[in-house]
Amino acid sequence: MYLLDANVFIDAKNKYFAFDIVPAFWDWMVVQHLAGKVFTVQAVYDEVVGGGDDLAQWMKAQPASFRIAPGSADSAGLTTVSAWVSGAGFRPAAVSDFLAAADYFIVAQALTLGYTVVTHETPDPASKRRVKDSRRMLCGRRRMGQPVQVAA
Repeated sequence: MYLLDANVFIDAKNKYFAFDIVPAFWDWMVVQHLAGKVFTVQAVYDEVVGGGDDLAQWMKAQPASFRIAPGSADSAGLTTVSAWVSGAGFRPAAVSDFLAAADYFIVAQALTLGYTVVTHETPDPASKRRVKDSRRMLCGRRRMGQPVQVAA
């Protein structure tokens, strides 16, 4: 199973698969979800819907099962990710920003569920101002096209 990050949806709409040019991509996404393969998390859903554009409308039209809300089962994953980011040497503002963003939830929920995170983000292990390496450090995450199974 795959959890898609916001940038996958946004980049697909803006760069590769605009709704009016490649509607088959968006149909395929729905089919993959209905087959139980593709999901996102509530925090990503909220971020995308906040855009107020045609992507937001598409996201709103998906069944509630398309987005996975955090639950009590995610406590251990959230704690693990929080502990890692807090102890990884990032600046306090970077830690605070990360813990308030969708990335925190997608990584933690993937860790809990054993799902693969799909994203266009690239790691920057040297950065202390922005957390961009959490998926690689915790999950062995790779960029889109190279998914790696998340392991606890």
